[in-house]
Amino acid sequence: MSLTTAFFCVIFALAIGDFISIKTRAFIPSVFISALVFLIGYWTIFPKNILEQIGFIKPIIFFSMLFLVIHMGTLLSIKDLLRQYKTVIIALSSIVGICFGVLIFGSLFFPMKTLIIATPPLTGGLVAALLMSQAAMAKHLETLSVLAILVYVMQGFIGYPLTAFMLRLEGNKLLKKFRAKELKTKHINLHEELDKKNKTLIPAMPKAYQTTYIILFKMSILASISVFLEYLSGNYVSKYIIGLVLGVIAAELGFIERKPLDISGTFGFYITALMAFIFGTLAKSSPAMLANLAVPFISIIILGVIGLLIFALISAKVLKQSLPMSCAVGLNALYGFPPNYILTLEAANALGKNKEEVEFLKEEILPKMLVGGFVSVTIVSVIVAGIFVKFL
Repeated sequence: MSLTTAFFCVIFALAIGDFISIKTRAFIPSVFISALVFLIGYWTIFPKNILEQIGFIKPIIFFSMLFLVIHMGTLLSIKDLLRQYKTVIIALSSIVGICFGVLIFGSLFFPMKTLIIATPPLTGGLVAALLMSQAAMAKHLETLSVLAILVYVMQGFIGYPLTAFMLRLEGNKLLKKFRAKELKTKHINLHEELDKKNKTLIPAMPKAYQTTYIILFKMSILASISVFLEYLSGNYVSKYIIGLVLGVIAAELGFIERKPLDISGTFGFYITALMAFIFGTLAKSSPAMLANLAVPFISIIILGVIGLLIFALISAKVLKQSLPMSCAVGLNALYGFPPNYILTLEAANALGKNKEEVEFLKEEILPKMLVGGFVSVTIVSVIVAGIFVKFL
C-alpha cells in the first residue's frame, strides 16, 4: 500500500467516526465507528503495519501522549474546582466506585490481571486506555491489550442513555422550582466563565510571541522535567501523572498558556496520532479473540457502572446533593468532554419551553457536568492508569 493510500485509510476511519457521531448527536460514539472500520480494515485490506507506514511510530506517540497530558493539565482552574468542590468529591467517589465494582465483584469471575488492565480505561480516559494497552503489550498479553481498547470504545453505549435519563430527571425537577419562582436564572455566560483569565505570578506572554515553536519549546521543558522526575522516583511515579501536575502548576503560575496545543495549532496532529495508535492496537485482534472477549468486557463495564452509581448515590446523600445530578456527574467517567456538553445541551433544549428556561437549565447543570468530566476523565483516569500499571 502506498503512503498516500495508507494515510487516506487511517484518516477515513477517524473521519467517518466523527461524521456519524455528529449525525446521531453523539448517540453513536465516534470511537465505536472508527474502531469498527479499523477492525474490518485489518481483517481485509489494511496492512498490519499501516501506522508505521505513515510515520505514526512510538517516538511520535510518546510525545503525543506526554504533550496532551500536559495540555490537559493547563485546562484546570483551581478556583473552578474549589467552587465546585462537592461536584469534585462526587466525581472522585464515582471513580472509587468503578474500581470497587470491577476489582471486588469482578474478582469473583475474572483473573486479577484482566481487571487491572480493564479498570483504568473504564474511568474514561484516552490516555488511560493507551497506557494500559501498551502495558499489556509489553507483558506479551495481546488479548488483554485489545480488551483495554474495547472497554474504552464501548463504555459510552451505557453512559449516554443513562446520563440522558438522569439529566431529564434533574431538568424536570429544576424547572418545577424555576416555574414556581423558587429558583432564578443567574444570567451567566458560561463560555466567558470558562475562558476567564486569572492573574498569574508570571505575566502573560504577548500574543506576538505565542508562536508554534515558542509554545512547543515550553511544552518540551515541562515534558523533560516530567521524564527526569520519573527517573528520580525510580520510575515509581509515572511521567504522565507528573506531566499532568506540571501542566496545572505551569498554567496557574503563568509559565505556559492555557490550551497551549490549541494556540500552537498542533493539537489536531497529536490527537490524530494518538487516536490512530489506539486503534492500531486492534491489528492483533481476530474475530475469535473478540468473541472470547465479549463476556469479560461487557461484564466489566456493567460491574463498573453499578459500582459508580452506588458510590455516586452515597456521596450525594452525604453531601445532600441531588441524586439524579450526582449520578450524571459520576457517569462522566464513561465519556467526558465533549459528549457531556452535548448531552446537557440536548436535555436543556428538550425540556425548556422557552429561551429563558433553556438558559436556566444550562446554568444549573453545565458547570457541574464539565467539572465532573474534567476531574474524572482528564485528571483521575491518568492517575489511576499510572498506579495500576505498577501492579501488572
